[in-house]
Amino acid sequence: MTIERRSFADKPTLAKELAEAVADRIRHAIETRGEAAIAVSGGSTPARFFQSLGKTKDIDWSKVIVTLVDERWVDETSDRSNAMLVNEKMLQGPAAIARFFPLYSGGDEPDAAGVARTNAALAELPRPFAAVVLGMGSDGHTASFFPGGDTLAQALTAEGPTLAIRAPGAGEPRITFTLPRLLQADGLYLHIEGEEKAAVLDTALGEGPTEDMPIRAVLRSGHAVNVYWCP
Repeated sequence: MTIERRSFADKPTLAKELAEAVADRIRHAIETRGEAAIAVSGGSTPARFFQSLGKTKDIDWSKVIVTLVDERWVDETSDRSNAMLVNEKMLQGPAAIARFFPLYSGGDEPDAAGVARTNAALAELPRPFAAVVLGMGSDGHTASFFPGGDTLAQALTAEGPTLAIRAPGAGEPRITFTLPRLLQADGLYLHIEGEEKAAVLDTALGEGPTEDMPIRAVLRSGHAVNVYWCP
């Protein structure tokens, strides 16, 4: 494993430092490839990070594409939508001109047609990602790689880019980038907060089946993982 764990005094400091790290990746990708794509996670944890990154002025945001690591299969008007969170917290101010690629593509279920629509829309997404920012649940899931997921094995091995997944702990049906696609990233970050999440990470770094704690698939991938944590 190539895991670098960084600890910060509080949430605002973590958000600022992570935003600076991702901004550096974005600038480097634009300089070397002419554009930059990042994939970020939803939930309540990244809101401060989104706000800090979106206020970064020395990025040519017109050359940036933002997408999501995963998404609940809900419309952007739903308060359960990760897309709504990104639009409200990150894509404001300087970042308002960035392009956003949502994963939800309409319909009640992420059926084959819906996933195909999403993947067609993602066809122009540049590779590799400049940065991928993951979160982690207390059950050891990351992205929508949930324990007990009906397509978990495929999600961890398929080229993707995305597929549908349903799991007991997931709530709504979801769509997620596959792990091989997320690993095509210049920088891979794991953003977690609180003592409980630190303990979950310690457990995940130990021995045990990947399917019990799917975050292990990321930690054991061989890709460098930058862990950003605060109490």
